[in-house]
Amino acid sequence: MTILVTGGAGYIGSHMIHALIDAGEAVIVLDNLSAGFKWAIPVGVPLMVGETGDQALVARLIAEQEVSAIIHFAASIVVPDSVADPLGYYRNNTVNSRALIECAVKGGVKHFIFSSTAAVYGNPAKVPISEDDPVAPMSPYGSSKLMTEIMLRDAGLAHGLDYVILRYFNVAGADPQLRTGQSTRGATHLIKVAVETALGKRAKMDVFGTDYPTPDGTCIRDYIHVADLVQAHCDALAYLRSGGRSVTLNCGYGRGFSVLDVIDAVKRASGVDFRVDRGGPRPGDPVQIVAQAERARELLGWRPQFDDLVTIVTHALAWERKLGTLQN
Repeated sequence: MTILVTGGAGYIGSHMIHALIDAGEAVIVLDNLSAGFKWAIPVGVPLMVGETGDQALVARLIAEQEVSAIIHFAASIVVPDSVADPLGYYRNNTVNSRALIECAVKGGVKHFIFSSTAAVYGNPAKVPISEDDPVAPMSPYGSSKLMTEIMLRDAGLAHGLDYVILRYFNVAGADPQLRTGQSTRGATHLIKVAVETALGKRAKMDVFGTDYPTPDGTCIRDYIHVADLVQAHCDALAYLRSGGRSVTLNCGYGRGFSVLDVIDAVKRASGVDFRVDRGGPRPGDPVQIVAQAERARELLGWRPQFDDLVTIVTHALAWERKLGTLQN
């Protein structure tokens, strides 16, 4: 039986493909290549270029490839862009996901793993945040993901589709073997931007907001290594295959670092004191997001291996250096 991975040519999706192939799974990728790269997919893994909202295409893939599980990464993910283009985000993240879920139900897919986000929590009243805390997205991005969560839960109850919803905190780093990493040009991820600046790919970087109610005035986030996040997906698939009940889980480490903490870590790891400009806050950015993630460890048996900011930054730097040779 085959696993269909949507967005498998992207940052997290390509790491997922490598992990599945390493585990001996049969995989097919569906990606429109708007943010992904063909070269990020391991040789021999079939790629179908198309949209998750193309139900005729998805239905054919499910039937022809005997798809038993879907891991759904494909989405637009930039919070400020979602504020500027909410309808585009609702179309790509919500409408297309609805179409994909319907195809899964009609095609008899047994298991569905959904890439959600801590943005569904908005600006939480307390940290760390548990899966049972109120959801109140501050951006169309967060709302678009929450809408998909609701649809998936309802479809699961009505049609017996078993699922795991994983709410990501801030994903960073790269494959320790440097087979893939964050490669999007103009990416907005903080660690990606910082390592690009350290390596001279950007003249400077900006800090958005310096008077938040935090120790140094900048936002605090829970950074999770992409390899550990992918392992959580592998554990989630094993959990569903063993008869586990549908569940929503946080994916983070349970401790936060400020924007200035991250910049300092990148400066120390790279040995470069690059330029940092300070400006006003961006719309849709919560003050502090830190996970309460014990439930994922308990239910899935998830055991992170790279829970260390220096390790995350070091892997990101190594990938950025390699990426420079790939793009030249």
